[in-house]
Amino acid sequence: MSDSLLVTDNLAMARAIIADDHPLFRAALTQALRDTLSDPILEAANFQQLLELLAKNPQIELVLLDLTMPGNRGLTGLVSLRHRYPEVLVVVVSANEQVTVMRQAMNYGASAYIPKSLPLVELQQAVQVVLAGETWLPEHLLAAVSADETDASADFAQRLEQLTPHQYRVLECLADGMLNKQIAYELNVQETTIKQHVSAILRKLNVINRTQAGVVFKQMLYSPDEQEH
Repeated sequence: MSDSLLVTDNLAMARAIIADDHPLFRAALTQALRDTLSDPILEAANFQQLLELLAKNPQIELVLLDLTMPGNRGLTGLVSLRHRYPEVLVVVVSANEQVTVMRQAMNYGASAYIPKSLPLVELQQAVQVVLAGETWLPEHLLAAVSADETDASADFAQRLEQLTPHQYRVLECLADGMLNKQIAYELNVQETTIKQHVSAILRKLNVINRTQAGVVFKQMLYSPDEQEH
């Protein structure tokens, strides 16, 4: 199969995208969801392909997202999708079954968190629940994930929701250590516009400078391994 965008026929009819870098898992997921979704299902092998598919297919309603696919750093992909495409439902499908990660994903706007170890029939049921407008978690983990605990990610998620899509994109650049001039070039805007965005970001995140904004972003959204680099 080509490295280009992985799609099925009749793109205009597609309602869902499976974003995962494992072809066999994508195939199994596609087969399992054919009856549930009925329409053609698109596929992406990395996060950039996912963004390109979303840009070309505004009718998409659902994304099944792997947290560790190329281009997706920790929970940044999920948060980025929620800012860029707030009307699209995002279901995390991951081999990571840590309760803390599940709780963070739900705090950051996932409609469901489905461990890859679950039988495909349960995945079908989860997608049906999400398409009906509800959230879904594995029943045996529901209590633990939903526990009323002091969770810094919940507060950070609320602050992130205050950012506009452009401000979130600037925040991503700050986390990568980019200067205002570099960000302006990357986003094709004036440097004064970036300065305004940075000021708004610092205020909304309640941090004192751009360095702290980038550090908090990485601490809250990157995986532990990525935070070390």
